[in-house]
Amino acid sequence: MADVIDYKIIGSEMQIVEIELDPSEGVRAEVGAMMYMEESIQMQTGTGGGLFAGFKRMVSGSGFFITTFVNGGYGKSHVAFAAPYPGKIIVLELDQIGGSFLCQKDAFLCAANGIDIEVAFTKKIGAGLFGGEGFILQRLSGNGRAFIHAGGTIIKKELRPNESLRVDTGCLVAFAPTVDYDIQFIGGFKNALFGGEGLFLAKLTGPGTVYLQSLPFSRLADRIMTAATWKNQDESKGIAGIGGGLLGGLFGGDDRF
Repeated sequence: MADVIDYKIIGSEMQIVEIELDPSEGVRAEVGAMMYMEESIQMQTGTGGGLFAGFKRMVSGSGFFITTFVNGGYGKSHVAFAAPYPGKIIVLELDQIGGSFLCQKDAFLCAANGIDIEVAFTKKIGAGLFGGEGFILQRLSGNGRAFIHAGGTIIKKELRPNESLRVDTGCLVAFAPTVDYDIQFIGGFKNALFGGEGLFLAKLTGPGTVYLQSLPFSRLADRIMTAATWKNQDESKGIAGIGGGLLGGLFGGDDRF
């Protein structure tokens, strides 16, 4: 039985979730997600279920350890967790949506103590080989609240039975276990070579709920890296031009030097 926790989401683009804990209640989170906590909150860091659970978490791309924050005082107390990059925090009421949900390996933020956080390998070999960010998923299961994070604008889709949707694997945040998940190859030489969307897309078939994000962290990181590369190249050209001008002045008889 998961703890019944109250919460408040603060902010718009860089959100945090503040959790209110009664005495002895707790919340679990990835190591490094905590922003602040009040004095009576006690930290308990562990593997989340033994060494094997820790290793499975490492395989999924998460840290080996997970931290539980417990209210060790006699009154209500608060702890807050920050989203890692611009986007929105999504609240999953697991007891109202069938008891479990699947999410990208870096989407999980925190959950009530008693929620199980485990690796969920995809069933089909195509998804395993070519799924990219969607290859290894995390399963959140229990009867309490869990919080996940997504980048940019969030889209919630309710797929009808046999209704399909194809999305970039990085744009897929989370989906219900009733949704069938597979990988499709983008046909056509020009599409594969010049399409700019990667060679594979995730195919989702209903029924069930799907959450999508407009700004996956991988895209954000790529844009930052590209901008940094251009800036370094421009600075190098500028330095080379200045150096060439100085050398030309020194050795070319320029009267300015």
